[in-house]
Amino acid sequence: MGFVRSANEPNVYQKCQEDEDTLLLCLHVDDIIYMGSSEEMLREFKDTMLKTFEMTDLGPMRYFLGLEVKQLNGSVFVSQRKYAEDLLSKTGMQHCKPVSTLMNSNEWFHLQDSLGKAEPSKYRKIVGGLLYLTHTRPDLMYAVSVVSRFMQAPSMHHLGAVKRILRYVSGIVSYGIQYMKNEEFKLMGYSDSDWGGCQNDRKSTTRWIFSLGSGAVAWCSKKQSITALSSTEAEYISITSASCEAVCCVVSWKT
Repeated sequence: MGFVRSANEPNVYQKCQEDEDTLLLCLHVDDIIYMGSSEEMLREFKDTMLKTFEMTDLGPMRYFLGLEVKQLNGSVFVSQRKYAEDLLSKTGMQHCKPVSTLMNSNEWFHLQDSLGKAEPSKYRKIVGGLLYLTHTRPDLMYAVSVVSRFMQAPSMHHLGAVKRILRYVSGIVSYGIQYMKNEEFKLMGYSDSDWGGCQNDRKSTTRWIFSLGSGAVAWCSKKQSITALSSTEAEYISITSASCEAVCCVVSWKT
């Protein structure tokens, strides 16, 4: 059908015409979303797929892999409201008292503490659910990355921190990312790092976020693989990671 696979995103395919019209296709197992700059290309692709395969056309995208999409005049809003509500219900936190912050500023987490052990399978299930929620919630990324460091042997203290994140989510389940129509789509990136923030091995945490136009498109919060000997070194490690992502974003954008 003339599609070329993206070098950066293995599930994304692109088809271009000489007049610079483009058709993009995103494939996940048997779920497909597509978009393009030409009504003719969109119609031709849809007709070909319906003739070739047994499939159902669900119309404009409203829901995809747990992500809710609202297409308004001049903007697109992406959230995971229903997913967040289901996660709260599954964890028994649907009626909890909301909090306005994700973590206590003076709270530290250790691999070994005086509190009892939490059930590892339950802990992993909740943290895994929160990790998926970060697909549209960059505000959760740092806190979730911290609690994910204790999957092997979580304590009740760690579980309490996870429940606090759920309490934060319960107060703002409808939060998401809004992409506004804009004549100038400028890629902006921000990078930061703490220094020796992990109390167990004194490794620092890399954090970066990129926005395209009005909304965030990529973000990360990850403990660094080596121990930085200065705050400058920690920042250099973080900006190196961010630079790699910037190259990836630019290549994806231009191709």
